[in-house]
Amino acid sequence: MEESRLKTYSPLSLAFLGDAVFSLFMREHVMKAGNMSARKLHDRTVKLVSANAQEKAILQMIEEKMLSDEETDVYRRGENAKVDTHAKNASLITYHRATGFECLIGWLYLKEEQERIEELLTKAIEINE
Repeated sequence: MEESRLKTYSPLSLAFLGDAVFSLFMREHVMKAGNMSARKLHDRTVKLVSANAQEKAILQMIEEKMLSDEETDVYRRGENAKVDTHAKNASLITYHRATGFECLIGWLYLKEEQERIEELLTKAIEINE
């Protein structure tokens, strides 16, 4: 997608898409671990996609300076977006950080940067498993 068009999307729209990409990636990861009951699949996936897990991952990635300046800017736009609600099992700041991470993933998806998405989400798995 053209950079000029990409900039027209709100951070929450990017997070909406990023949430779906994030969830699908984590579900696929859990499925590849082996055949198990749907309940176990769900429980393992929830641990990886929760706002708390997303916050833990993105904070470590920032600390390790894994994000480019442009990626950090996109993350910050998402983190600072005005939200009307937040996860019931997470603080508002945790929810904002998770939204920022999802915003970054959505932005990378629209830029068709699959390898970078895989790199970041694989790191998120390593951090949270």
